[in-house]
Amino acid sequence: MIDLTIDNTLAELVNASPASARVLESFGLDYCCGGRRHLGEACSGSDVDPVLVLDALANLEPGPEPDWASMGPVELVDHLEAFHHAYLHTELGRLDALAEKVVDVHGDRHPELHEVRTTYQALRTDLEPHLLKEERALFPMIRELATATAPPNLHCGSLQDPISVMMTEHDRAGELLAKLRQQTSGYRWPTDGCASYRAFYDGLAELEADTHLHVHKENNVLFPAVVALEQRWSDSLR
Repeated sequence: MIDLTIDNTLAELVNASPASARVLESFGLDYCCGGRRHLGEACSGSDVDPVLVLDALANLEPGPEPDWASMGPVELVDHLEAFHHAYLHTELGRLDALAEKVVDVHGDRHPELHEVRTTYQALRTDLEPHLLKEERALFPMIRELATATAPPNLHCGSLQDPISVMMTEHDRAGELLAKLRQQTSGYRWPTDGCASYRAFYDGLAELEADTHLHVHKENNVLFPAVVALEQRWSDSLR
C-alpha cells in the first residue's frame, strides 16, 4: 500500500487498492480519464475537501493486491474482454430495453426520461463499435507486440496512434456518463417509480462504475505498458 497524500495521482490510488475506486466515485472524482491528476488538484477542481477523501481512503478495509494491476499486456487484454467487454455486450442491450419500457410508462410524468434515454443511446452507439475496434484490431496487435521474439511489423505503425483514438473515445464516454449522472440526479429514482424504473437507474449506476474501472485499467495500466514495450523494441533497433 502506498502512503496516502494529496500528491498521489488518482490512478496510483486505484492501482494500489481497487477499493479506492468506490471512495473516489463517492466524491465524484474521475480516476479513469482524469487519473493522471493529483488528489489535491482533483479535489480542488471538484470543490471536495481532500482531508475527507484521505480519511475515507485510510479507513478502507485492507484487501489483496489487485491482480489486474500487475498483469502483463496479454493477460490484461484477456481480462478486459472476459470481464468488462462481456459485461457491456450483455448489459447495453438490457438497459436499452429498460429505457424504452420506462419512457413508455413514465415519460409523461417524468419528461426528463426522454433526455436520459437519448444520452444513454448515444453512449451505447459510441461504446459498441469502440469495443469491436479493441477486440478486432487493437487487442490482437497488443498480443502480437507482447509475444514477439523479433521486432514486430505492426501494419498500423506505432500503437500509440490507435491508443490515442481509444483514449479520445474514452473521454467521450466519460462525458456522456457524467451527463447521465446529472440528468438522473445521481441515479435517484422517484418515489412513484416502478420496479423497472429502479432497475434502469440502478443499472445505469452500475454501468458507470464498471466503465470507470474499465477505462482506468486501459488508460492507466494497459496503454502505458504497451507504449513502454513498444519503446523498448524501438530502442533495441538503434
